Amino acid sequence: MLRSLASRLLYTLPVLWLVVSAVFLLIHLVPGDPVQQMLGESAAPADLAAMRHAYGLDLPLGQQYLRYWGGVLHGDLGRSLRLNQPVAQLVAVRYPYTLKLTLAALLIAVLLAVPAGVHSARRRNRWDDRLLSFVSLLGLSVPGFALGPILILIFSIKIGWLPVSGSGTWLHLILPAVTMGSALAAILTRMVRTSMLEELSQDYIRTARAKGLSESAVVYRHALRNALIPVITVLGLQFGALLAGAVVTETIFSWPGVGRLAIQAIANRDYFLVQGCVLAIGLTYVLVNLLTDVLYAAINPRIRT
Repeated sequence: MLRSLASRLLYTLPVLWLVVSAVFLLIHLVPGDPVQQMLGESAAPADLAAMRHAYGLDLPLGQQYLRYWGGVLHGDLGRSLRLNQPVAQLVAVRYPYTLKLTLAALLIAVLLAVPAGVHSARRRNRWDDRLLSFVSLLGLSVPGFALGPILILIFSIKIGWLPVSGSGTWLHLILPAVTMGSALAAILTRMVRTSMLEELSQDYIRTARAKGLSESAVVYRHALRNALIPVITVLGLQFGALLAGAVVTETIFSWPGVGRLAIQAIANRDYFLVQGCVLAIGLTYVLVNLLTDVLYAAINPRIRT
């Protein structure tokens, strides 16, 4: 198990290098001058040159790349061009909000999808199975930028149960988490149903029933555990989609996360802050995929051997 984990960590290192390099190069390929944007069109050439020198933007691209790597390894992502604060500090303040929102959306998706998928597989081709299939298809068809305003209109403006925006209490978390988790719940429901149908037709399930085990023990203790392997794969992949979707959701609900911070940084051409936000999201995605591999071995003993 430790050997497998060590090999996975070694495979992660080149991915981390690619993520950091891609973040650095993509930002520098974007047209426009952030210093000119910050100081204005009427700024003196001497002021522009002094500002570029202060942020190291007058160095060759190769030297900037090496300096950026040195800063990343020491936890220094530079200073924001607009806010004149350390990027690492700004991202660290906003990151817990994005992580909280993403985990809440993931939890909602799992709590909805697993029971629905199992029930749909056990009631194959019956009216409730068809109803759940229709609801999951509907969830896939409604994008987050459309679902969010609809939820605000119904539950905040019409009924008045939940706040419109902000992050003051746990009530502020419900609408954005539901907005992000609904599409994932629809995907997972179909995945759980398909995987459970395959497992329920296996020989070991017939053997378990022949031994006199209860139907709930057969379904949840034996079939579901093996059926979760492809579901965990989808969860690991969709976690990155949730992080990307957080940009839109945080903007709709004024949630103070990394996604909203990235939108503000892009609007202000704050290169260093954009780099920090994208890097935080990318590294989180890499870490989640590593944890997904570990969960494989924890759920399925055959993978450990």
